[in-house]
Amino acid sequence: MSFPRPRTALSRSALSRTALSRTALARTPLIRTATAPAGRAAVRTAEQDTLLREAAAFVRQFAQENPDSARPEQRFAEIAADVAAYGSYEHTPEELAFGARVAWRNADRCIGRLYWNNLTVRDLRHLEHPDDIAQHCFEHLRTATNGGRIRPVITVFAPDRPGRPAPRLLGEQLVRYADDPRSASRARLAADLGWKGGRERFEVLPLLVQAAPEQAPQFYEVPEDAVLEVPLTHPHHPGFAALGLRWYAVPAVSDMTLEIGGISYPAAPFNGWYMGTEIGSRNLGDTERYNLLPAVADLFGLDTGSERTLWRDRALVELNLAVLHSFERTGVTIADHHTESTRFLTHVEREHARGRGCPVDWSWIVPPLSGSATAVFHRYYDAPDENLRPAFVHRRSVWPAPVG
Repeated sequence: MSFPRPRTALSRSALSRTALSRTALARTPLIRTATAPAGRAAVRTAEQDTLLREAAAFVRQFAQENPDSARPEQRFAEIAADVAAYGSYEHTPEELAFGARVAWRNADRCIGRLYWNNLTVRDLRHLEHPDDIAQHCFEHLRTATNGGRIRPVITVFAPDRPGRPAPRLLGEQLVRYADDPRSASRARLAADLGWKGGRERFEVLPLLVQAAPEQAPQFYEVPEDAVLEVPLTHPHHPGFAALGLRWYAVPAVSDMTLEIGGISYPAAPFNGWYMGTEIGSRNLGDTERYNLLPAVADLFGLDTGSERTLWRDRALVELNLAVLHSFERTGVTIADHHTESTRFLTHVEREHARGRGCPVDWSWIVPPLSGSATAVFHRYYDAPDENLRPAFVHRRSVWPAPVG
């Protein structure tokens, strides 16, 4: 079910291009827009050497895990020729899908990696206009929502090219609330750009797309039908609903760059589904977020006069119970931290059985509620490797966000 609220689904910028121009763009090769220098021998740069090394490693990995693919020597020769002529190369659709899925498999902070090979990959590398990116981000949300049966989905837009960075999405996730303290800077930027919202509790922020470093971002209201929200109730306390809490169903991360074989895709939003503690313990419970433990403690009549009453712990359990109950009641996919911990160990065992490591950031994998009571707590893991690729990586630099 969707929690209604006043919202318009209008873009700040006009959808100015014609259908013909969009079709032409869709048919334009990704890396052959540049012309190789004529009449002189190509000189490889240090950046191209690095790109070729990373491409070679990816080609070998792809061939190893996809034995029916073309010979890696032949594929690398094609890549080397493209890099010599154009400074970059283009992944095949199969390579892109494989790379995106392996990037999820390599995500050392994600406890939900058991399903990495079921990731739906939307290949939209031909799109780089902010209008198109925004509309297909909304379609990503609809596809992932799937009536509440959440699908893991990634949408990959245009890659960075030599001297031509691709557009970025500004904001941690495709859906965030304007009154969430973590989104304060994005809410201010949206207001500076002309957004008139942000006055209501749990109001969805507009999507911000920045086409180039020197250009101001454009904002796009998120259509109501693209955001499934769950009103929060409690299975044993009818008064909980009066707190007026809700949360959205799809946690689509949008501030990380997908790196595959030396190619960077800075706009590649992706999602799995929520584990309850992400909402109950962190988003709603953290003191620098919604800080709701005092309100929940008051509702349940807990003694907050001393830390030794463990009122925070008890309020945290009730808040997490409400989240799990509400999502299940409305038919929206969510995992509890005990079940997901057991599933994660199944993933680790499968990876080791296939002769692969499974990098783990312990501080992220252990849930923020009852950590020592979960299956992932009492054991050691393969250490994280920041050089492991393919991967989702935090951006090394942040563009300024000019307003004008």
